Amino acid sequence: MAKCFCNWHGETRVSSEFDYDVIVIGAGYGGFDAAKHACEKGLKTAIVEARDLGGTCVNRGCVPSKALLAASGRVREITDTDHLQNFGIQVQGVSFDRQAIADHAANLVETIRGNLGNTLKRLGADILMGRGRLAGSQRVTVTAADGVEKTYSARDVILATGSDPFVPPGIEIDGKTVFTSDDALKLETLPQWIAIIGSGYIGLEFSDVYTALGCEVTMIEALDRLLPTFDPDVAKVAQRSLLEGRDIETRTGVLARKITPGSPVVIELADFETKELVEVLEVDACLVATGRIPSTKNLGLETVAVEADRRGFIPVDAGMRVLRDGNPVPHLYAVGDATGKLMLAHAAAAQGVVAIENITGHPRSVDYRSIPAATFTHPEISSVGLSEADAKALGGQEGFEVASVRSYFKANSKALAEADADGFAKLLFRKDTGEVLGAHIFGLHAADLIQEVANAIARRQSVKELAFEVHTHPTLSEVIESAYKQAATAIA
Repeated sequence: MAKCFCNWHGETRVSSEFDYDVIVIGAGYGGFDAAKHACEKGLKTAIVEARDLGGTCVNRGCVPSKALLAASGRVREITDTDHLQNFGIQVQGVSFDRQAIADHAANLVETIRGNLGNTLKRLGADILMGRGRLAGSQRVTVTAADGVEKTYSARDVILATGSDPFVPPGIEIDGKTVFTSDDALKLETLPQWIAIIGSGYIGLEFSDVYTALGCEVTMIEALDRLLPTFDPDVAKVAQRSLLEGRDIETRTGVLARKITPGSPVVIELADFETKELVEVLEVDACLVATGRIPSTKNLGLETVAVEADRRGFIPVDAGMRVLRDGNPVPHLYAVGDATGKLMLAHAAAAQGVVAIENITGHPRSVDYRSIPAATFTHPEISSVGLSEADAKALGGQEGFEVASVRSYFKANSKALAEADADGFAKLLFRKDTGEVLGAHIFGLHAADLIQEVANAIARRQSVKELAFEVHTHPTLSEVIESAYKQAATAIA
């Protein structure tokens, strides 16, 4: 007898031909939110996971890293005697327990992972532990840890297999002296001198942790400037505060062409252009933070005649449908890092919800311009919308002028009260209509402040209206209010 499942809108899904209405391969944030939303829509749902529920974010990414940053940030605060003296506070004899800090991160991971599992079980999703792969149209094979395979059918399949750390050629990983962020998050040691390969958000966050806990850091960047993925104006201020202000050694324009684990770790640095050897470093440990690559190998894409692009990303349309020769493959979707759109946990979650909305006949797409990003250093860095270069390129195409304003934390009462007024917010907008195009922030709680601008971008709002919105005084949100007001006066 067929089973019926009713969604929020009273529609009925009948699961007689298939084992499930939806099977999600991968239980990271993208897969989790897809499965959760599917259950809430009344769909019979299964989620497949080969490792741990929560994927990279919960187990090896944003969750444990924020726990380490929170703990090390406290150490930084109470050992910053100059800062504390501004408040008339004196602290002596500060110490910390490395293992207890590591345990704090591990315990947080376990708690959140348990919460995810409980949520899925409460909603009625089946959790299938094993490695999932496509076995043709609307079919998924799950290989359990003991090698036993079972194939399931589903009306719709969602691929949410995430990503893994990228290790460039010539770098040997041993997980102890040379490692990626996956191992660094365990905080098994605090090396006296550690080299960090890459100055993106991962490298920056770990440099924040390591320097707070007393390690010497050398940061190595292959490109000709540090922090290349950040707004150039923000990068200059962040470099001064987060790198130069902490006596972090830096190298730019050089590749780590060979890294050999051991004691010491030997790093051969070569000129980025000529590839000729320029320096050999011997350090106690090395963190490889050179980005991430999609986990799409051995996924069975060939069984539905789908090819990943040259980088391994799965092509999708705006509704998260997998594409084959530019056309949607029936009943097949992909979300999260595997798509290469925005490799952020909350972007993956948004994509998961959009996929289910489209599966249930409610057309929806993801507005990538309104999705913010944050780096949780002390102070924080955040951004949303277009970069200044991209905004100007768009303006050239569509015939409008781009303008920008800056609002400084040193003019904000709350930042001054915190004695933490280093930083600014940079707002990009159309000079004709005032529509907000992007924002880039460096400063106290930048990761929280960016959401207000993200909401404005999502609604395509103009600073003409935003300038009249009332903000609580005294709060850091007035940094954004000030930017809106400045922008409003600059509109033609």
